[in-house]
Amino acid sequence: MTLHPPRARQRGAALLLLLLVLGLGASSFLISMFSQPKGDLRRQAVTRAALADAREALIGYAIIHRRLPRPAQSALDGRESGQPCLDDAACTGWLPWITLGITPGDGWNKLLRYSVSPEFTNGNLDQAGEATKTLLDRSDDGGIFYRVGSANCVVDDRCAPAVILSSGRHLGTSLAGIEQASAVTDNLDEQANAEAVRDFMARAATDDVRSLGGSFSNELGWVPLRLIRQRLRATAPVTKSPR
Repeated sequence: MTLHPPRARQRGAALLLLLLVLGLGASSFLISMFSQPKGDLRRQAVTRAALADAREALIGYAIIHRRLPRPAQSALDGRESGQPCLDDAACTGWLPWITLGITPGDGWNKLLRYSVSPEFTNGNLDQAGEATKTLLDRSDDGGIFYRVGSANCVVDDRCAPAVILSSGRHLGTSLAGIEQASAVTDNLDEQANAEAVRDFMARAATDDVRSLGGSFSNELGWVPLRLIRQRLRATAPVTKSPR
């Protein structure tokens, strides 16, 4: 029987351990490489994360300032406008990313659009009135229905105080402030969203030109009215009663 010296056995064990570690590392790399979303799926994932971050930043801003910010002054300046916005058109523009302290764009490297209800920007949110934003969707037969809000926001408290819009693959404004031309012309719902100030289409993404509303790659987020009221109540200053 041949006996191996202890040092040789130690070297052999170390080599086996090294091979095992390298094998695990290679397996982890391959799993990571193939599990990461690619192309449009990755852009959509980045966009949804950006929309979620924007919503939380808006709610955080509302808690601190007791109002929502106004849109950015321009595509090249991410600070909110210093002028009051008195209607839905004036309260629609770009997300004020510098004011909120977040990254400016989506997974397509385009600026996020932002539309906020006027009464939630110009006064104290504790006394804010009408939330004016709605989100629409299409049924299987192409008919339009409300996902958020209704035709009459005055009596329906489900309308949203604010909407955040990613233009997706088509249209939109680049991070450099350059308006992007669309490579398709059938994207009627996207074109409507680009001009919307109250009612926004939020349907599933599709490249099917035969679908009503055409190709669609917009992603939308919104600030729910119930959520913002809950956060405001939870953080309201405590008023001590006189003795």
